[in-house]
Amino acid sequence: MTGGPGVLAAEPLTLADVEDRARAVLAPEVYDFVAGGSGDESTLNANRAAFDRCHLVPRVLSGAATADTTTTLLGVPASMPVAVAPMAFHSVVHPDGEPAVSRAAAAAGIPFTAATLASRPLDELAAADGALFLQLYWLRDRARTEWLIDEAERLGARALILTVDVPFMGRRLRDLRNGFAVPAHAAPVNLPDAQRGAGQSVGGHAAAVIDPTLSWSDLEWLRRRTRLPLVLKGVLDPADARRAVDLGADGLVVSNHGGRQLDGAVPSLLALPAIRAEVGDACEVLLDSGVRSGTDVLRALALGASGVLLGRPVLWGLASAGEAGVTGALELLRTEIEVAMALAGAPHVAAAGRLGVRWAFATPEREDP
Repeated sequence: MTGGPGVLAAEPLTLADVEDRARAVLAPEVYDFVAGGSGDESTLNANRAAFDRCHLVPRVLSGAATADTTTTLLGVPASMPVAVAPMAFHSVVHPDGEPAVSRAAAAAGIPFTAATLASRPLDELAAADGALFLQLYWLRDRARTEWLIDEAERLGARALILTVDVPFMGRRLRDLRNGFAVPAHAAPVNLPDAQRGAGQSVGGHAAAVIDPTLSWSDLEWLRRRTRLPLVLKGVLDPADARRAVDLGADGLVVSNHGGRQLDGAVPSLLALPAIRAEVGDACEVLLDSGVRSGTDVLRALALGASGVLLGRPVLWGLASAGEAGVTGALELLRTEIEVAMALAGAPHVAAAGRLGVRWAFATPEREDP
């Protein structure tokens, strides 16, 4: 969160500047829908506080003049250790919606994650010719869940990301106070007409379509049902991480849903080291919730993440200038990652994962290698 709109710089210099531009053009209730969290927003704010209290220990004399940000995420080559996070209803913030974001991600050389509750159909997003992941909610309509899986496979999606921390939506007080509802032009087209929820509150729509009884036995079924790499998003407990791997998960996203589900949940960055320690190299571990700079990406890598999912800053870029705004935000982030890695003495992503960190408050910390 920024401190509010003020005088805008000629060009955005940070992702916070991109947010300021979005806030200047969005209706207040739409800005709140994207920016807000659940409850008192303590987890939303704690996500940022955790990053701010995580201090990198740079290395010197690496001998490298530049930093190479290229890597692979879930087996997909990526120009930087970043993928676009799954987010619903892109068309709420800009009429070009998800296709604009998918094109910008493809041009930037990073994966794009299509959401179950996307405003535009999957085939339009696959047409961007970039790496496509599909985020899956466990729907009450099992036939529709299977259709989404089949569509992902047909369209060449590279991974299936099952969100496991939303049996129902958290109480998002900004939306409740604003009376925010899903506008017709942004309704989720991946659902049948009767389930699209135009005019409903986001929480009411989610309650109508998401099955809250999702369990480990369903994960076993899903593992058998798809040949795609399977990733669980919303894992914060090491025991859950271990069980997921034992049942065949190929990846985990350490996430508290950007502070939009259980208010008071542990910040994702603080949960990351224990989960990486628990699963080791048995699966890929990504992080989301609170990433706002290239230094944040480097912090996540140093604590064991393979990469991050970037959420709200992508929507701020879309809101401010459509596809060009997303492209600008991603280019800015890439520059920040390159600079942070070079200054930290990490000439490549693997070296970034070996950096030490120190915390500004009492917590288990990763020692220098």
